[in-house]
Amino acid sequence: MTGSQDESIAATRLRAFEREAASLRARLHRYASRMVGSVIDGEDIVQEALAKGFVAIRNGDMPDKTEPWLFRIAHNAALDFLRKRALLRGRESEVELDMIADENSALDARIAAEASLAELMQLPPAQRCAVVLKDVLGHSLEEIGEILETSDTAIKGALQRGRESLRKLAAAPRMAPPRPALDRQDMRRLGDYVAAFNARNFDALRGLLAEDVKLELVNRLRADGKEYVGNYFGRYADETHWHFATGLVEGRPAILVTSPERPDGPPRYFILIDWEDGRIAGIRDFLFADYVMDGLEYSGTP
Repeated sequence: MTGSQDESIAATRLRAFEREAASLRARLHRYASRMVGSVIDGEDIVQEALAKGFVAIRNGDMPDKTEPWLFRIAHNAALDFLRKRALLRGRESEVELDMIADENSALDARIAAEASLAELMQLPPAQRCAVVLKDVLGHSLEEIGEILETSDTAIKGALQRGRESLRKLAAAPRMAPPRPALDRQDMRRLGDYVAAFNARNFDALRGLLAEDVKLELVNRLRADGKEYVGNYFGRYADETHWHFATGLVEGRPAILVTSPERPDGPPRYFILIDWEDGRIAGIRDFLFADYVMDGLEYSGTP
């Protein structure tokens, strides 16, 4: 086989992986966000998992089944994230053999699907993993075993414990989360940004960009530098289907983007702005990643 043929085969495999990865992205995010308790951090984990997958494919690795392989990468990335955040707790591998779960519980599936990210984070990682894969994403025990590379008995034990904990949480009265401490100056800046956007005063916004500003249109593109990021506002200038409002996403200041016909309705997506010395240092826009809205905890500005 010639070098050009090898390159053609590698390119074909990479394109096939790109298509499959794109089709799995929302499910991977649903899993990752519930493992780490944040749709924002969950997106970071998905990006890390996909990047590792692309590198492996380019290096010639060809998994028999892409889905469990990618979920395994995302699972390990989530655990690494939790370890770094010093939130890993409990004993992941020790499961009592007599705790055998009914693998087809409609009630447990409903409870898990309705559980908030904060509630799921109260489970140890092994239990959380089993519950999310089985009751939220609908994987079979065999598929979960492929992802985690562990036995049915261990999975059933973790699933049983996780379900029992979620039932107790579902039956308990829900406490309102504590209000976050907000930086008044950042909230004022964000309010000014939103007002300028809704007034379509994009030249004023371009004037606020730092020279080394970074833009991420999640799931679409990245750009660095004031000149390139300034073009970002042109897309919004050409459209009329958005309305901006200040709010909170997972306790941090954010822009909630709604329909102009229903400005008080639920957000379609959100945008995060980072400030440095009074200038815009970073923009993270989730326009092309609406899958992150699944499980998102948000509110209007208090």
